[in-house]
Amino acid sequence: MKEEEKIARLRERALELGAHRAEVMEASRVSLDASFRELCKANSCGNYGKNYMCPPDIGDIHSLMDEIRTYDAVLVYQTVGQLEDSYDFEGMMEAGRLHNGLAQKLREETQGFPKERILHLAAGGCRVCETCGKRTGEPCRFPGKAIGSLEAYGINVSLLAKESGMKYINGADTVTYFGAIFFRNRQE
Repeated sequence: MKEEEKIARLRERALELGAHRAEVMEASRVSLDASFRELCKANSCGNYGKNYMCPPDIGDIHSLMDEIRTYDAVLVYQTVGQLEDSYDFEGMMEAGRLHNGLAQKLREETQGFPKERILHLAAGGCRVCETCGKRTGEPCRFPGKAIGSLEAYGINVSLLAKESGMKYINGADTVTYFGAIFFRNRQE
């Protein structure tokens, strides 16, 4: 099966597994901006320096953006969670948990792709473990499952949504999360 067919099949699988939308596009259309690292440093999520897949531990922003530029295609997917109201923090957390569950299922679905030619990114910091080993002084417990965030790689998620034909905001009392799987056709 050709690479494009495998990616198209993965797109369909993402929808079957619960993605609200999923689209494939050229990776060169992904907007990168190093200033997103400053947003991470502001630490509004509480993961800066406390999660291996978040800054500063995930790596230098320019190196990560250079890595993104080595990929040819990207499958962008989104989940949309319904909230009781705009202050429904528990609903936001549950929607995030479901989104990260989808990200892990999609990781399993990519078993047929060479690992060195794909990159999984999702919303916010990695949530594979309830408490990241970074917080307890242990090494990453599941390096094969750990997923970095789109923002940590300098990806402008609102522009990613636009470029992939998706809405960044999906209406009142909803929360939208994005993920992406990058594919490299050529050997590095």
